[in-house]
Amino acid sequence: MGETLIRFDFHTHSMLSDGELLPAELARRYSCKGYQAVAVADHVDSSNVDAVVPAVVKAADLWNGAPETDVKLLPGAEITHVPPSRIASLVAKARQLGARMVVVHGETINEPVMPGTNRAGIEAGADILAHPGLISEEDAVLAAEKGVFLEITSRAGHCLTNGHVAGVARRVGASLVISSDCHAPGDIPGPLQTARVGLGAGLTPTELSEINKTMAQVAAEFV
Repeated sequence: MGETLIRFDFHTHSMLSDGELLPAELARRYSCKGYQAVAVADHVDSSNVDAVVPAVVKAADLWNGAPETDVKLLPGAEITHVPPSRIASLVAKARQLGARMVVVHGETINEPVMPGTNRAGIEAGADILAHPGLISEEDAVLAAEKGVFLEITSRAGHCLTNGHVAGVARRVGASLVISSDCHAPGDIPGPLQTARVGLGAGLTPTELSEINKTMAQVAAEFV
């Protein structure tokens, strides 16, 4: 039996925030890599959410409505470096504006994210807590209870705590996704490389297979 392939990426960025590609070009490049669905979760806070999310939604609608496309583009948002007390209202606002995949920028050890961000993102019911760093077991338990995915990432710097995230998730039964946090063409891993990021975090082939099935189900629900 061959290695598991992860054909979904729920955390990428376009030119609508700090990425290098238009949403359509991002989707096309993921299509060429063999993916089935990709979410554009551009960075937002209170200053730009009203402009960015509708633009991402429009891009996704135009892409998905074309008969030639073979990868689904999911409109999303990443709530980024927002004070914890304001995260819940921004998650709700992003959903109101049409975001189908709401990500909260977690407490990565690679950036000075405010303490309490992980807990606030989980309590707000975000879909994904991105690169949650040295997440506590207590917060991971809450993520499991609320159905918030914890992210294993291929992004340099953010990936340094992948092993910790995978281990905590396994102990408490929290669900995982594997994403790229792509900002540029060179950040797009192939489906095999994405799976190997999971293996590098200590996940088993069986766990990888379950993650791929779960991500496929989520993509089908969100399109």
